[in-house]
This record gives sequence, C-alpha cells and structure tokens, in this order.
Amino acid sequence: MNKEATTAAEPVSARPVVRRATLWWFIVIIAVAAVAGWLFFFRSGDSAVQYKTAKVERGAITATVSATGKVNAVVTVQVGSQVSGTIQKLFADYNSPVKKGQIVAQIDPALFEAQVAQARGKLISDQANVEKAKVAVIDAKRNLSRMEELLGKNLIAQSDKDTAQTAFDTAVAGQKAAEAQVVEDQASLDLAEANLRYTTIISPVDGIVISRNVDVGQTVAASLQAPTLFTIAKDLTEMQVDSSVDEADIGQVKVGQEASFTVDAYPSSPFHGTVHDVYNQPLIVQNVVTYDAIIRVKNPDFKLKPGMTANITITVGHKEDVIKLPNAALRYRPERSAGAPAPARTERADTAEVWILKQGKGAPVRVTR
Repeated sequence: MNKEATTAAEPVSARPVVRRATLWWFIVIIAVAAVAGWLFFFRSGDSAVQYKTAKVERGAITATVSATGKVNAVVTVQVGSQVSGTIQKLFADYNSPVKKGQIVAQIDPALFEAQVAQARGKLISDQANVEKAKVAVIDAKRNLSRMEELLGKNLIAQSDKDTAQTAFDTAVAGQKAAEAQVVEDQASLDLAEANLRYTTIISPVDGIVISRNVDVGQTVAASLQAPTLFTIAKDLTEMQVDSSVDEADIGQVKVGQEASFTVDAYPSSPFHGTVHDVYNQPLIVQNVVTYDAIIRVKNPDFKLKPGMTANITITVGHKEDVIKLPNAALRYRPERSAGAPAPARTERADTAEVWILKQGKGAPVRVTR
C-alpha cells in the first residue's frame, strides 16, 4: 500500500520544476531584447550629422508688400436732382455712353412752368407800379414848386408849403419801394426759371453710366438732400485701385513704385500699374490700422470693372546681380556641446553669419547684407 502511494505522488512533484525553467527562459529573452535595443539606439547616435544645403546664386532680388483693395473709376460723378417731382422721361440707362451737357432725364416741368408764369406776371405788375410811383413823384414835385413860389409872395401860409414838401417826400419813398419790389420780383422769377431748368437733368461729364436709380413715373424728393439718379464714371479706360496697406508696411510704400494685382475674374492675367498717392488718413477697423494707397492702371479693353476685388503686390525694392541665398541660412546656429564656451564675436546690423561645409564639418563665414 505504501509503495503504490509513493509511486502515484512522483508526477505531482515534477510540475514546479517545469514552470521555473520556463520563467528563466522568458527572463533571458527579455534581457537579450533590451541589450539589442540599447546597442541599436546608442550606436545610431554615433552616426554622422546630416546637413541640408542650398546653392548660393547670383541674380535679381525683389522686396514686395502685399495688400488687398477695390477697383474703382478714377472719377465717379453722382448725378442728382435739385428739385422734387415725377420722372417724366429717361434718356440714359446702364452702360450708356454720355457726353457733357447731354440730357439724361426729364422731371415733369408743368408745376415749375406755372411758377415761372406767376413770378413773371407779378414782376410786370410791380414794374407798372414803379411807373405809377414816378408819375406821383413828378406831380408832387410840381405842386411843391408852386407852393414855394406862393410862399415867396406871402400868398400862403408856411404850413401849406410844408404839406406839399411832405407829399413830395412820400412820393419819392413810394417810388423807391416800388423799385425794390421789382428787384425782389426779378429774383423770384430767376429762382423759378432756375428750378424749371433743373427739371432737365444733364450729364456734367463725358463718361459711361454705371448706375441708374430711378424709373419713369417715380417721384423724387429733394427737400432734405439731392437724390442720386445716375452714377457716371468719367473714363473707364483708366482705373484706380484703392488698396488697404497695413501700418507695419506703409513706411515702405512710396509714390511712383510699381505694383501688380490680379482679380478673381482673371486670376492668371496680372494687371500692372503704379502707386499714385498714399493717404495720411488712417482707417481703423477693430483696432487694425491701415492706410489707403491709390494705384493707377490702364484699362484699354475694359476688363477691369468698378467694384472688383484686387490682390495687390507692391514692389518696394529691387536689386540686380546680387548674391542670393535662402533667408533660413542667416538664422541657422549650430548647437554647442555642453560646457563649451560661446564664440566671441561682435554682431553688426549690416552683417550676418552663414555656415558652410568644409570637409563634412560646419564652418562659419561672415557676410555683409
């Protein structure tokens, strides 16, 4: 019985030995992997440093300022009405070419014609009153002369002569009042005739109508301000771009500099012009300060239209036959080893340090800007 029990217990005591052997092999594998990883990473750190280089060239270099703006006509005139009334006729429409003095609209003149007739009639009436006053003056003067003669012969009292003098002076004053009324009536007639002329709307310039804001039968009211009936561009063969330049760049923009721009309608066809003016008045929007730079450009084929958005590039500097290298090369500074002293050198505003490769190692070279 004891022998059988001992024999049955032997396989049970062998299991822990197998498990310990498996654990030891697992630890060995992890250690080998760790050593291999350590050797890989630390040996890779000893590889040669790779540099990105660029070729130094000679050629032209250009400095530019970017901005956005709107295309507009050089001269745009808003044609309005100085009198109120109903639009009776229109003689111009969108894109109509017009000449200076050409009739573009007609306001119903009936009311103003009546006012002219009324003012003219009153003037004629008051002119007749002047003639009547002149006759009264002549009669009063004749009567005064008679009274002075009779008083000299002591045939009348002094009071009779004084009465005649008063009548004469009154007649003279009446004549002056009548003449003043005539002047006033003439002014009223001139005003009525001017208002009648204003019912005929004419173009003040040669140009093209780019906007019409009224239709036949529409009533315009000019009691507070002159309503705009038409907008006329004087000459669309020459346009200007009103650009907004940031305050950080405006100091580089000068009159006469070359500029180019594109519009969304012709993204691959740039237009070229020059800076015509730089306004001193700032434009502040949400604490962003910009200044207007006016760019003049020729438009012989009428491709540019008022209101187009322009993406502008202004040339603020240009040099020919200069040595060129990437701007990043001027900013490169190699890392120093721990504990190494910093190089002693004097920095100047017109010089910079560029690193080149000599026998696979970096070497600094001083260059002048």
